Amino acid sequence: MGEQHDYQGIGLLNFNDTEVTHWKHLIPDANHIVLHLDYADMNVTWDSLYPEWIDEEQEEDVPVCPSLPRIEIPGKRLDLIAVKLPCRNEGNWSRDVARLHLQLAAASLATSAKGFYPVHVLFVSKCFPIPNMFPCKELVAREKNVWLYKPELNVLREKLQLPVGSCELSLPIGVKEPIYSGNAAREAYATILHSAHIYVCGAIAAAQSIRLSGSKRDLVILVDETISVYHKSGLEAAGWKVRTIQRIRNPKAEKDAYNEWNYSKFRLWQLTDYDKIIFIDADLLILRNIDFLFGMPEISATGNNGTLFNSGVMVIEPSNCTFQLLMENIDVFESYNGGDQGYLNEVFTWWHRIPRHMNFLKHFWIGDTDEVKQKKTRLFSAEPPILYVLHYLGIKPWLCFKDYDCNWNQDIYLEFASDAAHDKWWRVHDAMPEQLHQFCMLTSKQKAQLEFDRRNAEAANFTDGHWKIKVQDNRLKKCIDNVCSWKSMLKHWGETNWTDDKSYFPSPPAINTASLKGL
Repeated sequence: MGEQHDYQGIGLLNFNDTEVTHWKHLIPDANHIVLHLDYADMNVTWDSLYPEWIDEEQEEDVPVCPSLPRIEIPGKRLDLIAVKLPCRNEGNWSRDVARLHLQLAAASLATSAKGFYPVHVLFVSKCFPIPNMFPCKELVAREKNVWLYKPELNVLREKLQLPVGSCELSLPIGVKEPIYSGNAAREAYATILHSAHIYVCGAIAAAQSIRLSGSKRDLVILVDETISVYHKSGLEAAGWKVRTIQRIRNPKAEKDAYNEWNYSKFRLWQLTDYDKIIFIDADLLILRNIDFLFGMPEISATGNNGTLFNSGVMVIEPSNCTFQLLMENIDVFESYNGGDQGYLNEVFTWWHRIPRHMNFLKHFWIGDTDEVKQKKTRLFSAEPPILYVLHYLGIKPWLCFKDYDCNWNQDIYLEFASDAAHDKWWRVHDAMPEQLHQFCMLTSKQKAQLEFDRRNAEAANFTDGHWKIKVQDNRLKKCIDNVCSWKSMLKHWGETNWTDDKSYFPSPPAINTASLKGL
């Protein structure tokens, strides 16, 4: 805590009489001020602060967050603000309204300082404070359950201007994009590929879309050792700065499961040569410039379900100590979906809602009315675009034939089927330099799978009729692997010993990227 005489005034919040007496004995020469904060109303729950849905367009209602009692600011100098935080309910302690309320009060007290003297905030808690309100880079000392911070007050003041939860938009919709002039050299878009070369094409198209939006920020992609030199060359040609990482295993995932290595996303916080990162999944397109999101704090994202955010587009602030925090708690937190999104939602429960147009999901919910479906289709096809980001769920466009969205041919994927969104992606693909098209080719096995699904749709007589469309995609006649007879594969479909090309992808010589530098 430093020398005792450093603290002329100490504010004490949420300590009992015995603990206050202990503070007075501990630092006898300071002026101790016992602070009072009224409890939040019993109706203020975490669900009310972080509702699953709000009327972002204000078509029927204006979203308003519940109010939390404000702390009275004493008219005396406070050098140290000490707060005891509850850490109850072991399984859900980070979603405690009282815990959030106390930290907001501490931030309010700290930022009320009008002098040029340093202000420290001390928390007594066995659980770590909110990591994006009081970031670990501002942690100056820690001993057991005591956390001492020296916050950047101007930054903290900006955070206090945000809504208390996701109950209101932190960035209003329907207004002109805010003017933002940060340090562009310290900001980047980033994505990650781990054990998934089938997403290389998607990442290339995403890079193309960012450049088409007018952004000149750096593009950084994290890849593991499973991504070949050939595929890396394609990513570099598309504009990505490729960085190879060591994967991080999800200890709660089964071997070879889809989520086995998705904790590798934590490596994003090690990109400390940047102050801000806009992370994007590799299966989306940027349709309008979103550089203004670099002006938003960590974590800014769209809502997902329940009280959670969708990590497909999110603003983060790289920090090695945040990376360590994520790693240290891997065995502590239980991810709701077994993946990185669920885990990050346990750590960053205080997140800031941005409009869903900035991460709009290609998905027709079961409850969508015909009117809503038509509205979504208009949004997918609008020119000039209305959406900022279109996120492709289901089977990805580059894994379908160009002619139509192959999600139509499987009943379990029908909710993701949209020809309008499919066409939008392919227009970006076709605008790419010809050299990059080779990274979006289909293997023979993929072609066979598409035909297998089409035949099943025909046999089931799917009423949409997409299975009737004759495929004109020129990739159909181009073979990139060592088993070119994809039609004969169908005769043996399901036989495990027919071909081992499931993991086979071509690795021709890396392409020369010099000619693409000006893109």
